[in-house]
Amino acid sequence: MFTGLIQSLGTIQAIQTQGDGARFRIDCPDLAPDQWETGASVAVAGCCLTALDIDANGFSADLSGESLAKTTHGRRQVGDALNLELALQVGDHLGGHYVTGHVDGVAEVLAIQALDAGNHRLDIKVPTGFERFVAPKGSVTLDGVSLTINEVVDQVEQGTYFSVNIIPHTWAVTTLGFLSVGDGLNFEIDLLARYLDRLMAPSQQKASTQ
Repeated sequence: MFTGLIQSLGTIQAIQTQGDGARFRIDCPDLAPDQWETGASVAVAGCCLTALDIDANGFSADLSGESLAKTTHGRRQVGDALNLELALQVGDHLGGHYVTGHVDGVAEVLAIQALDAGNHRLDIKVPTGFERFVAPKGSVTLDGVSLTINEVVDQVEQGTYFSVNIIPHTWAVTTLGFLSVGDGLNFEIDLLARYLDRLMAPSQQKASTQ
């Protein structure tokens, strides 16, 4: 479990193909990885991965073919920066929202607008099938960053998209500041929305048959 508050940026130093999957080598000396235990969970751009081959400079992580296909990690290159967060521990402050690290799909950046005082607005297209999970003032995770949805717009041509505002600090210390229009982002819906949808499904099915 994570919070969506990024602790550091890591850098991909190597990508090794393993069948239909891959192994990433990620450098992140600022997070003191030599103090971790093998098998530690790390959110890498919002995707929960298992830390292996840990040393003072970083760690390796294996990704399955499914992970590469369903997240932006299938497009990664050596030198790419990645948002990193260590798993939440009992007693830690929860400053964002509960994030599982289980990516639901890849969202698309539709627009980037510079606002006053160094703030930015992003318009993000929702992956198909997840439109009902986004709501104004609800939470969403993009590349591991916990964000609050400002507005949700349904359009025939573009489909459903939502907007989020990024403060200067987040813009500077996460990979969101590197984005361009058309880029993909690992997208995770709010855990609460996921369970509410599951709980409401029987009632909705019953109503549709009456």
